[in-house]
Amino acid sequence: MVTVIGVRFRKAGKIYYFDPAGLELNIEDKVLVETARGIEFGECVIANREVSEDKIVAPLKSVIRKADKADIEKNIDNKRKEEEAFNICIEKIGKHNLDMKLIDVEYTFDNNKVIFYFTAEGRVDFRELVKDLASVFRTRIELRQIGVRDEAKMIGGLGPCGRPLCCSSFLGDFEPVSIRMAKEQNLSLNPSKISGICGRLMCCLNYEQENYEEIRKKLPKVGAIVDTPYGQGEVLANSAIKENVKIKTKIDGEETIREVSVNEIKLISGEYEDAVREEEINIEIQDEEDREIIKDLFKED
Repeated sequence: MVTVIGVRFRKAGKIYYFDPAGLELNIEDKVLVETARGIEFGECVIANREVSEDKIVAPLKSVIRKADKADIEKNIDNKRKEEEAFNICIEKIGKHNLDMKLIDVEYTFDNNKVIFYFTAEGRVDFRELVKDLASVFRTRIELRQIGVRDEAKMIGGLGPCGRPLCCSSFLGDFEPVSIRMAKEQNLSLNPSKISGICGRLMCCLNYEQENYEEIRKKLPKVGAIVDTPYGQGEVLANSAIKENVKIKTKIDGEETIREVSVNEIKLISGEYEDAVREEEINIEIQDEEDREIIKDLFKED
């Protein structure tokens, strides 16, 4: 086991493990740490704890010290300089007539490098832009192209649910999301209803997927014949959320429709819902805009 702390450098950013170097640190403590990019300012989000060696990336870099007042002020000053650098870069992009969108700017704590994050449809020849920026800032310049998911994470916004975007408020990493998840959750496969403001499938499709996968193993398909406390019946509908099925039974020659828990039925003939097959997935296309959205849904960032 290895003693570590967890550090974040951005709000809702990825958590990195560091060697506390003998320091006892608490959540929300500001720290200076050694990284591959040099000295960085971060916030402790996981206090001292022991983790197994297979959960760390060796060699484990160390905490230099707990940030003091001067370090905190310098970090605030860096944020101010990032705003100025953003405006300057926007001006330079226009000057060089480059087809790119600047998203964010980041100064390393020691000002040894300025990183400009941008999005673009394809590759961009920004060599002249880098030279121009280097002459202004007189330090190392890095231009980093990011995907639309990262753009949404950095900028933030409100999702279709009306709440702040998950990626910009608490999600540290992006988890894989697929169209199959939407189908298994009985959601509309209309692209505009299952995609987020980034134009990709909504991250929240992944939140309850495990529960849906488990319940679908017990849900008989529509048309299946099941045995129930009320006799044999045909499945007319099922609900993963309620964990029950609507069945049609005959009692004394009279048809009766009732809802029964999946725990009270036994499959006689037919199949369980289980995992969705590829041929069962049909995207609902209403217009040309949907076609364009579909192209983005299946892109990989």
